[in-house]
Amino acid sequence: MSNPFSLEGRNVLVTGAAQGVGREVARTVVSMGGRAAVVDLNSEGINSLVEELGEDKAMGFHGSVTDQGLADGIVEAMVGEWGSITGLVNNAGIVRAAMIHKMSREYWDEVINVNLTAVYLVLQSVGRQMIKQSETGEFGVCPGQIVNVSSIAGTAGTIGQINYGAAKAGVLGITMSAAREWARYGICVNSVAFGTVVTPMTEVIRGPKFGAQTMARIPLGRYAETDDVAPGVCFLLTPGANYITGKNLTIDGGMTAM
Repeated sequence: MSNPFSLEGRNVLVTGAAQGVGREVARTVVSMGGRAAVVDLNSEGINSLVEELGEDKAMGFHGSVTDQGLADGIVEAMVGEWGSITGLVNNAGIVRAAMIHKMSREYWDEVINVNLTAVYLVLQSVGRQMIKQSETGEFGVCPGQIVNVSSIAGTAGTIGQINYGAAKAGVLGITMSAAREWARYGICVNSVAFGTVVTPMTEVIRGPKFGAQTMARIPLGRYAETDDVAPGVCFLLTPGANYITGKNLTIDGGMTAM
């Protein structure tokens, strides 16, 4: 019996991969036997990641995920080089914090564009290719798996980040809608929601002003490292998860335990 938790022969696009969770997810994809296409605005980070993973296992792209032309080009390149795209991790995200009554329209638009609209655009580009793959019969019951990165902020809200909370709630809606619409093709669409992961994006809430308050909400008593959350993401890209769709996997150390 083949390993249901292997990514052997899988080709996965990871957005926001220059650092943090995205970088660790790309590493995990390759360590599980797959290949990773990685994209970020940070070209230096992408170049170093491709060098680390090996050019036979990774290809890098530089640009904004808000550009659907870029997404279409990446999908075309993956299919041209590797023959298919079987996985997507929609991870790219930014934070622009401000209290509601002080938030500028610019901050609102920036976060919505990257954290919500870009999720839709990349999902659309990848989904079109996965639908084509479903028609060939070469990929069995599941021609592709998509994982959108949400957050517990999308279900519980967050102080000082109404734009982020709104975007992450929207990601849950995108996930469930795409899961229902694309189930006929065998495409699985799920989301993951993290608590507090040690990345540059969470420096403020882990800092002196908010650190004690943040830690008090975590029953496991520690922040997540990127290698705590990447395996859960990658599980949803494996054959072992090809009957899971429309679900949100929460990886938060018990922060939302009920």
